[in-house]
Amino acid sequence: MNRYSLQPEDKQFIDEFMRNPIGHHSPGLQRVLNVMRGGELDGKYVLVILQPYRRWALGRLPARRGEPISLVEGVEYKCQLQAERDVFVRRWKDLTGEDIDHELIGEGAVNA
Repeated sequence: MNRYSLQPEDKQFIDEFMRNPIGHHSPGLQRVLNVMRGGELDGKYVLVILQPYRRWALGRLPARRGEPISLVEGVEYKCQLQAERDVFVRRWKDLTGEDIDHELIGEGAVNA
């Protein structure tokens, strides 16, 4: 269980992540990412490499470590940045129940 949960004021970090999903982040965004990466594993969205540096699929973690990751049918990416953004959006929804405007995500997902 996380000691910290996402709060309405954490929305300010969405734009920062969308601009720079990979690399150094502000302390506030890093805290948000730590919450998103922690907690229950069962059903958590993850990226699965299909072809290094070229193609990724959306997956969901199993309840138990060591069991296979299930792929989300029909969701593949050709851009790692767009894939990272989509996982962020999906995890945000899972944790807050709120949608993030998909216009912030941009292009790059295939059948997403």
